[in-house]
Amino acid sequence: MRRSTYSLKQSAEVAHDEEGAIVVGMRDVAKKAGVSLSTVSLVVNGNGYVSNDMRDRVRKAMQALNYVPNELARNLYHDRTNLVGVIVPTIRHPFFATFTAHLQHALAAQGLRTMLCSTADEADGEIQYVDMLRRHMMDGIVMCAHTSHPGDYWTSIHRPIVAFDRVLGDGISSIGSDHEQGGRLISQMLIRSGARHVVMIGGPRDQFFDLAARGEVGEGSFDLGKTTFPTVRYYLTLEQELTAAGVKYEYVEAGEVMDFAGYHRAVDKALDGVATEGVDAVVSSDIGAAFCVREALGRGISIPGELQVVAYDGTYLTDLAGMKLTAVAQDFSAIAQSAAAHVVQAIANEEASAANASRKNKPKPFEPNVLVPMTLVPGDTTR
Repeated sequence: MRRSTYSLKQSAEVAHDEEGAIVVGMRDVAKKAGVSLSTVSLVVNGNGYVSNDMRDRVRKAMQALNYVPNELARNLYHDRTNLVGVIVPTIRHPFFATFTAHLQHALAAQGLRTMLCSTADEADGEIQYVDMLRRHMMDGIVMCAHTSHPGDYWTSIHRPIVAFDRVLGDGISSIGSDHEQGGRLISQMLIRSGARHVVMIGGPRDQFFDLAARGEVGEGSFDLGKTTFPTVRYYLTLEQELTAAGVKYEYVEAGEVMDFAGYHRAVDKALDGVATEGVDAVVSSDIGAAFCVREALGRGISIPGELQVVAYDGTYLTDLAGMKLTAVAQDFSAIAQSAAAHVVQAIANEEASAANASRKNKPKPFEPNVLVPMTLVPGDTTR
């Protein structure tokens, strides 16, 4: 039997399409251009030296023959898929919808495609994506969802991973907004406006203690060493600054990020306190703030006279609540650009990425190593 001597990238070319028609291959291009098959391979795969004259001849031949390189073969040759997995809690939430749109645009500008996973809609999505990354079926992951895995799980993968708004472990790049700044922007504005009783609507309070729940740190009063969630920093900063100024503060849980009904219940509870407890300000994500404005107006509560409402995120919802919401806005474009740049860097230098995975180099172990500034955007819902 005669053995084939073709290389993988050559043999992976498809000879016929689904209807049996002959598909142009690299040998046809080589014959048309009058060059060797290896020269065509170098031009198609973009590596090795080829003179400008040879390169032009090959490209003209490719154009004349309508040659389309086999992407699968090229990826096998380079050990690349140009595919990045993006894991989010849910794409129904306007924050993650807005962020993934910006991230997809930023990754596309780097020649990378996005494969999106919503963990609320696919229970095993995180495990499947990590398995694909291990098996080199994608080049990297941007992790934006809650994970129950300890840090050593993520650092043991030794493949390109970037975290957004959470800290996965030493040496894994983490990108996030400066939530302590966000908390200060809100507290300073509410204190100046004369707020006396502020209700903060947010996720489950036990997320403040996720490390303690996993037994990685001791239990006790809350501090930033007990959580991997950077967003908790804005809750804590807001609480500390309001308390120091003598402003009453309380936290109302709205459930998980995908629990929209939970926001309704939390808003109802907060608004019930306007008349009975003197609640005069509500702070929540864009969803909670939008619900609050609509419900308050329906109850005849004057905004911002009786009640101030502040949104946290700055998505498109701030324009759809019936009033322009005052918001502390995250810079989605800057966050996405930074995340994409870190993914590209990690992919380009996997060996260094793996070596860094065991190195502790951050003064605050549970704070992102890249913090993007936030902006106060005044609206009609504050004084």
